[in-house]
Amino acid sequence: MFMEYLPGWMFLALTILLMIGFPVTFTLMGTALTFGLIGFGWDFFNLLPLRIWGVMTNVTLLAVPLFVFMGVMLERSGLAEELLDTMGLAFGRLRGGLAISVVIVGALLGASTGIVGATVVTMGLLAVPTMLKRGYQKELATGTVSASGTLGQIIPPSIVLVLIGDIVGVPVGDLFMGAVLPGMVLVGLYILYILIVSFIKPGWAPPIPKEELAALTPAIMLKKFSRALFPPLFLMVAVLGSIFAGVASPTEAAGVGAVGATLLTIANKKFSMKILQEVMHSTMQLTCMVFIILVGAASFGLVFRGMGGDHLVREFLGGIAHHHGQWTVLFIVMGIIFVIGFFLDFIEITFIHVPVLAPIMIEFGFDPAWFCILIAVNLQTSFMTPPFGFSLFYLKAVTPPEISTGDIYRGIIPFVLFQLIGLLIVVMFPQLVTWLPSVVFR
Repeated sequence: MFMEYLPGWMFLALTILLMIGFPVTFTLMGTALTFGLIGFGWDFFNLLPLRIWGVMTNVTLLAVPLFVFMGVMLERSGLAEELLDTMGLAFGRLRGGLAISVVIVGALLGASTGIVGATVVTMGLLAVPTMLKRGYQKELATGTVSASGTLGQIIPPSIVLVLIGDIVGVPVGDLFMGAVLPGMVLVGLYILYILIVSFIKPGWAPPIPKEELAALTPAIMLKKFSRALFPPLFLMVAVLGSIFAGVASPTEAAGVGAVGATLLTIANKKFSMKILQEVMHSTMQLTCMVFIILVGAASFGLVFRGMGGDHLVREFLGGIAHHHGQWTVLFIVMGIIFVIGFFLDFIEITFIHVPVLAPIMIEFGFDPAWFCILIAVNLQTSFMTPPFGFSLFYLKAVTPPEISTGDIYRGIIPFVLFQLIGLLIVVMFPQLVTWLPSVVFR
């Protein structure tokens, strides 16, 4: 009986150790080695190097360090500051206009960097003090920045889409194209919430005074727009356009993005050898974190599947599907990922749970690309749900002292709810994911 349910005991041990607070990589490797020895004996060590070698020689994953480099370099370029300032002035006449501009900038930065941490930190440093100075409610200001920063999770080029695509076996270009409309849906929902709040509570999101905007002539605004919008749009076209046009693979496009971000930093007169060294150091740290977790997850997956863990999960979910239908299974799986996101970050969920759940859901007849996008939208919430929401930690580290952790937690609640509404919309209308790739790649 014990050996029959050994994969279940393995997963339980992993969950308990992670909850206690053990480092993710050591927990994955430790449980893999322990249960691998119990299940396979010493022969397990003949299999493990081959699995690790397969991970390290995966060409698709080369896109990860290149996209990370692009994002970190763009963060240092100073373009975000210009973009926020310009968008703030453009929407300044509206109640909530500054918050709307933060959402749009978050989407543009997400499409330019793909790194949530960099976007949240940058906008937290620039936007939150400005919004507070303009009289914005603390919760609305922090919630807007936190939610907008996570848009890089779904809007391409997203690192999580690269990782999920590689794990599930879906072309990354299809996922990038399929994620465009769901990303726009989330942007629209955030803006809708801000407009509703601004209408109900005008004092929470006041417009910029008219006398301040009076000095800005159309010619000045046009000049500001061209300076602020051209660089991120150039990068988006260079990276995503080359993928969508079939000119470059995601890995090659990531190389184009890395070079493009460097050129933009030079053009903005922010480039130096010190900046380059800092960017390369940050890239190395983030990439090593991703890959060491990936190696641990690959080892865990080897043991879990080798002992028949995927069959146990398949039988469990198949029983639910038989009695209650496959859509019930989908909502259960999405609920599990949402709850797990309270305790684990997106990388851990991607490497631990997706390899087990995705093949089963595809067997049930769900479109692979659509299911991958559902996971990506769901994983956005993991950045914003306490106690381990990384977006909250990033924001708290850079906000003024008068912003408490409670302010941030209260601020994100409405945005998490709207994220779940966005997830439900994508569930109800799969065409939001499947239509654009079918038109472009047919």
